[in-house]
Amino acid sequence: MPTVNGQPDTTRVPALDLMRVAAVGAVILYHYGFWGPASNDGVTQVALPWLTPIAQYGFLGVPVFFAISGFVIAYSAEGRTPVGFAIARFSRIYPTFVICMTLTFLATLVLGRGHFQVTSGQWLANLFIAAPMFGQPYVDAAYWSLVIEVVFYAWVTALLALGLFPRRIDVIILAWLAITFVNELTIDAPLFEKLFMADDSGFFAVGLLIYEHYRGRRDAKLYGLLALALGTAVFQAVHKLERLDVHTGGSFDPRIVAAICVVSLGIVFLATRIKSIPLPRVLVVAAGGITYPLYLLHMQLGYVIFLSAASDRNHALWSVIVVTGMVLLAWFVWRVLERPVHRLTKDSLTALASRLGWPSRIQRAGKELISPV
Repeated sequence: MPTVNGQPDTTRVPALDLMRVAAVGAVILYHYGFWGPASNDGVTQVALPWLTPIAQYGFLGVPVFFAISGFVIAYSAEGRTPVGFAIARFSRIYPTFVICMTLTFLATLVLGRGHFQVTSGQWLANLFIAAPMFGQPYVDAAYWSLVIEVVFYAWVTALLALGLFPRRIDVIILAWLAITFVNELTIDAPLFEKLFMADDSGFFAVGLLIYEHYRGRRDAKLYGLLALALGTAVFQAVHKLERLDVHTGGSFDPRIVAAICVVSLGIVFLATRIKSIPLPRVLVVAAGGITYPLYLLHMQLGYVIFLSAASDRNHALWSVIVVTGMVLLAWFVWRVLERPVHRLTKDSLTALASRLGWPSRIQRAGKELISPV
């Protein structure tokens, strides 16, 4: 790996918090204006179908999340052992997932009759996140992206254990993108697609490489890899349209999809160059903090409430009310529930790992390296 000038800043990257808000906003627009959850009769619910020409492109909010995740995960891995990294990721995503999934399950059970159906077996299977592996549907169809995130975390943990991440990041990304293209252009095997995240690898790779730039690396190989990853991301987004067209009946313009990808990923890159923004820090932190629970809550739970309350004539008003309610609920989950549970989970697992002789932090020259996130 080329020499890196300087060390990463240990402060937050505030503009990325705002990018998370924009990404989740795009996903909400997609689900309320183009493609919502399917009801018991198999009919897809769409609150505001007149937004379709714009809302249909909101699906790109998810891969933008993946790019941000690539950056954040590289950031999070700094100074951590594989065990420490796994603990940090588990305590970050799992408790919040269980809280939001359970809230959605209970609301669907109580209010969703006539529109949606859930079972206790479905709830139990969803505790493992990848519910379809146990023959059960997701409580909320949006959870599919969380499975991809978990696979990404597993790969990073394994590569940390092998001593390859981030030391051999160039080789890792080249091999990953090569596998992606071989699969996409030849056999298109579902197993490879899931195991290597072949539909989204370009976005994760862009995020990983942006972090390399963020921590001070400047060389032709980096820029070449970044261009390759960006091209792969655009290819993957356009390639997805074949499946989206079949399932959704959308009329996507590949040129618009490509342009949104390039502009969005360019903004992610620029966001990492912005050291401060003219907004109160507490507001920015809260905005970034609520995006994860908001993503988990907005669709299924939102539609349960929407279909229970809205009439045929006030869909726009109720959509605003429901989305606002989901934002407030996400804030409550983040501010009141997530923080103490996250801290308890992380501290308990770290203490257990320590008792087993598994350090969470990398020790060098008698000093402990502290990861910024």
